Amino acid sequence: MAAPAPVLDTPDPSFGDLLAARPALAMDPLAGLMVEEVPLARIAAAVGTPTWVYSASTLRRRARLLKDALAEAGLDASIHYATKANPSLAVVNLLAQEGLGADVVSEGELRGARAAGVPASGIVFSGVGKTEREMRLALAEDILQINVESAEEAEMLSGVAASLGRRARVALRVNPDVDAKTHAKITTGLTENKFGVPIAMAPELYGRMSAMPGLEVVGLTVHIGSQIAQGVASYRAAYQRLGQLVRELRAAGHSVARVDCGGGLGIPYRDELPGSPAALAGAIKAGLGDLGVKIMMEPGRWIAGPSGVLLTRVIIEKHATTRRFVIVDAAMNDLLRPAMYEAWHGILPVSPVAFHAPISQADVVGPVCESSDTFTKGRDLPALPAESLVAILDAGAYGAAMSSTYNARPLAAEVMVEGARFSVIRDRQSYDALLEGQRLPAWAEGHTPG
Repeated sequence: MAAPAPVLDTPDPSFGDLLAARPALAMDPLAGLMVEEVPLARIAAAVGTPTWVYSASTLRRRARLLKDALAEAGLDASIHYATKANPSLAVVNLLAQEGLGADVVSEGELRGARAAGVPASGIVFSGVGKTEREMRLALAEDILQINVESAEEAEMLSGVAASLGRRARVALRVNPDVDAKTHAKITTGLTENKFGVPIAMAPELYGRMSAMPGLEVVGLTVHIGSQIAQGVASYRAAYQRLGQLVRELRAAGHSVARVDCGGGLGIPYRDELPGSPAALAGAIKAGLGDLGVKIMMEPGRWIAGPSGVLLTRVIIEKHATTRRFVIVDAAMNDLLRPAMYEAWHGILPVSPVAFHAPISQADVVGPVCESSDTFTKGRDLPALPAESLVAILDAGAYGAAMSSTYNARPLAAEVMVEGARFSVIRDRQSYDALLEGQRLPAWAEGHTPG
């Protein structure tokens, strides 16, 4: 079974600890909390709240750290950023400028990657439920690779490709039955998960796929889970099994040119050990390094997560019996992770005065009509009267990407910071846009014919 949500039995990191571990953040004694060289208070005044704020330097630095680790391990590797973590065109474009391709899981993500400047030759299409329409688009774009997750999908893709007179470059996703020791909802490499085919079935299916019209079988792919932050033992086990499979397939006369090693490397939201690109590269080399295969990687959270904060404003402090509630204008429709995964996010006051003020326990909650609309319970925070600004940390991955308009709340704005400048990279959704495309049926009372 996958690991349950961790029990927090150690003290929360202090404000100073949270800052020290995040190079893009600083507390200016006058301007308050900064992302790079831009005060968050300035962004709030110009753009409003809630607003996602991303650090360009963090995105670049982490992309380069991963590239360097793979190169230093002597691996012939390419990196394909998992756009599901943060599909912002500005984010994907910046990473494309760093030489990263894209891993996509839908037509929308494929179109977004192309619009952001990722060449088709750098795009991998993953996911268990690709439609015929999506397959046709991938083939029309001539993307690098389609990761096939089942025999049924292979047959479907074969038919689509053959009908178009095309050949789809495909890799077979293998489920190695390795426990990634992560949250049950984000593990993907166990037999109980919906992803891939059991490794014992892979040789027979690989052979069948190699004979299917319209398919060019180029290799294997694996992804065992997300937010893997307990060392690389799970990776080592998965890649060892994958290496054995490559040898078995080659012994049977099949070509295996590429191995897509997935992603999932974790980040420290609280006090977890940071995922190590060097250790991950070492695990890949140990399992696959002597096989002469092209290595592919699909990182998402590790690159994007630490780049972002969710900037939000206090609506009111509410004191009820023994509990103190800090009600902010961000909500679970903006950042779903705490409600969905019991996830812990650091929270910092933006004001330099509040940063050093006395603290007491508070629950930070949003205005959505759900008890699960809670960012944290019992967190040590200073007094935060109405209009105070706070930043919810490490929100660059699976934040805006998972947001919704629940309770008819418009999607938040997104901003990118580079040095001393910032730019709105996605406008705040308007209330008019919330209603766009809706209409009353023709028989409704009060309907006015168009």
